[in-house]
Parts: sequence; structure tokens; C-alpha cells
Amino acid sequence: MTRTLKYATRAPLSGQAKSMVVFLHGYGANGADLLGLADPLAPHLKDTVFVAPDAPDAIAGMPFGLQWFPIPWIDGSTEEQAKAGLVAASADLNAFLDTLLEEQGVAAENCVLFGFSQGTMMALHVAPRRAETFAGVVAFSGRLLVPELLEEQAISKPPVMLIHGDQDDVVPPQSLSEAGDALSKAGFEVYAHVMQGTAHSIAPDGLSVANQFLMQKLGYS
Repeated sequence: MTRTLKYATRAPLSGQAKSMVVFLHGYGANGADLLGLADPLAPHLKDTVFVAPDAPDAIAGMPFGLQWFPIPWIDGSTEEQAKAGLVAASADLNAFLDTLLEEQGVAAENCVLFGFSQGTMMALHVAPRRAETFAGVVAFSGRLLVPELLEEQAISKPPVMLIHGDQDDVVPPQSLSEAGDALSKAGFEVYAHVMQGTAHSIAPDGLSVANQFLMQKLGYS
């Protein structure tokens, strides 16, 4: 049985949702952590509703921190627990997306998943395994999980924008090229941008690149 995800939204500036961006936050954060990105993006995407769900699991010792799945080298969980957490969170997110698309009246082809860190891992894992192809995936500062299974398990192949800081000390910068290689090999349309001098965060140049990708894939340019 899937768990219901809490979420917050930012209505489209035009008042009519023709497209949607779903923010997937990182480990130890929550949906509100990324929803603020709607402020600089919305003026360029006036018919877009922005949605930011909370990950399903709390983190021990972090009252306001949430996780999509456990991370063994951070919390001491086992690899089996991490894998089980990924499976459970993927089912939760898929159920959430199914309901959300129907409620908002937006087709998958007009929806982009926008992830940061662990949220990127979720976006890159879930999007290719869904029957309907999303307009795209924006993947900040994360990595592609089980890349060896992607080519076999990919059902749909949305275009992917990979963005990573070259000074990231949380998720290694080479994760971008590793994900890009696996995605390209599996037949995905892949774009990439390296944020120079940037650690584990979203720099202005990266957000600008993401905005251009969103405008293109959601039909604004």
C-alpha cells in the first residue's frame, strides 16, 4: 500500500495550468525547500503550476528533515534497507504523480520533474520507468541509481538536463558524466551543465540553464 505524500503548490501566474513542474527535494529537506525556486521561474513559465511534495520518511534526529530512502553511509542503514526504501518511495511517488496529473488536468508530456540531490535520484529512477513520457527531467547535483539496469528497464525516455557543481563534496561531480554516459547509451536525449566553483547547491547559472530547458520543453520557446 502506498503512502500519501503531503505537498505544497504555487499556482500559475496566468491562472490556468497548461503545464507543471514537480520539485523533488534532497535528503534532510522538505518540499518547501525547493518551492521557492518557483519565484524566479514563474515569470518565464506563466501557465505552469509548481508542486513540491514532501518525501515520505522522517530522519531520526532531524525533526524537520525528510528522506526518500535511507543512505547507509549517513544514517548507518543497511544496503537492503536502502534498496527497500527506494522501492517503497518509488511506488509512493508514482501514485502521487498519477493523482496529481489527473487533478491538475495536465498531461505527462507537459510535466517536468525537477530534482535536487536525492530528489534527482528519485526523478532519474522513476521517470524512465513510467509508461507516459514526461516533458523532461531537470537533475541537479544527484546521480543515476543502478545505471546498469536503465537500458533494460526504461519504458519511456524523457529528455534530461544534468546540472552539477564542480566543487560538490556531497555527491561527486563525476556523477554527472556517469549518469550522462548511461542515459546516452540507453537512448536518452541528454544535456549537461557544470556550475563552476559551486558546491552542493543550485547556483544562478545552473538555474538559468534549467529555466531555458523548462521553457523549451514546456513550449515557451
